[in-house]
Amino acid sequence: MTTIPDSRAGAPAAVLQASQSENHARLTMLMCYAVVGALFGIVLVRSEVASWYRIQEMFRFQSFRMFGILGSAMLTAFVSLQLLRRLGARSLGGEPISIPAKQLGSGYRYWIGGGLFGVGWVLTGDRPGPLFALIGSEGPVFAVVAVAALVGTWTYGYLRPRLPH
Repeated sequence: MTTIPDSRAGAPAAVLQASQSENHARLTMLMCYAVVGALFGIVLVRSEVASWYRIQEMFRFQSFRMFGILGSAMLTAFVSLQLLRRLGARSLGGEPISIPAKQLGSGYRYWIGGGLFGVGWVLTGDRPGPLFALIGSEGPVFAVVAVAALVGTWTYGYLRPRLPH
């Protein structure tokens, strides 16, 4: 039987303890993110933002509700980014928070990506954003959609170097 040597075997106890505390801190942060994400999913479902019916109403211009929610989200993001910029906010790592300029390129990626996004939206009846919230509220049928979305994301990650950017 072969044993794999532990690279930390000769490390001082303080280094091992620091490593364990870093892992604990990382796990705590991940749990906080999961709780905030779950609460956000509940808000999406309860406010009917994830409802196919509400989205259909929006596209048929029968209700202002979704346009109001999207508009308020854009306004909140704009104000928040301006505050972060003007206050000189920094990340937890100490780096300044900034948004890099977007390179537009020839535009093919936007047409192709938008088309694929639209096809996925038509096939599932919903946007990819609230898929995980829909798994909890609508049932396991959306788990299939979430798996397909993840496969699509991984496929794009694999093909990205070969695609025109």
